[in-house]
Amino acid sequence: MPELPDLQAFSHNLDKKLSGKTVKNVVIVNAKKLNVTHQQLKDTLEGQKLDKVYREGKELYLKFGKGDILALHLMLHGKLFLFDGKNENKYPIIELHFTDGTGLVLTDFQRIASPTLNPEEKESPDAMAINADFLKTRLVKTKTNIKTVLLDQKIIRGIGNAYADEILWHAGISPFSVSNKIPEARLNDLTDSIHRVLKDAEKAILKSNPDIINGEVRDFMLIHNSKKTHSPKGAEIKVKEGSRKTYYTDEQELFE
Repeated sequence: MPELPDLQAFSHNLDKKLSGKTVKNVVIVNAKKLNVTHQQLKDTLEGQKLDKVYREGKELYLKFGKGDILALHLMLHGKLFLFDGKNENKYPIIELHFTDGTGLVLTDFQRIASPTLNPEEKESPDAMAINADFLKTRLVKTKTNIKTVLLDQKIIRGIGNAYADEILWHAGISPFSVSNKIPEARLNDLTDSIHRVLKDAEKAILKSNPDIINGEVRDFMLIHNSKKTHSPKGAEIKVKEGSRKTYYTDEQELFE
């Protein structure tokens, strides 16, 4: 699943390519989770100019001239493609056709990627907007391990499995640490690591794939990387199997 840095890179490129274009036609092919009728979506978006594309948590937001927003959640396997004239990409969910003959399509072979018109505002903050005070307040009564907290989109939006491992290694905190046992000073480190790791990852993605709007780039990762056996500091990278693999080293301090 694309995570915050991936989506940030996608939004950067989509905004550069699509902002200012006017929607001629909306084609809804297989949007099972659409929150409005097909006709309502068409009536709302057709004829509107796309103002900008940006990221919110794990979604891409397409904001139009009248203030309407089309949110796209890629889920596990959703992909975005640009096209000229007719869409030839398989498994389309929704297509936006612009007046200049170009288009954008969201695809997903699992057919679970979802568009939402004018989504409700989320209560949980975006990962790039949090500070140490938020973590201190939120974690004081939380006994769940810290990695589970970072992955909970109802607490912090945008971080997924791979980047949670990278962030926690960067902060020197074990993913198995009990959240309310982590000292306040180390939560400052964790906040800094969240921002730095995610920003650096976006830069790395855009450097190696300057026009990227789909897929996942992971080869630069230091810890959550099946091709690496040791961290940059020399410790063996260990992997705990589960519903999600956790990559970690003994360099990370365990608080329990």
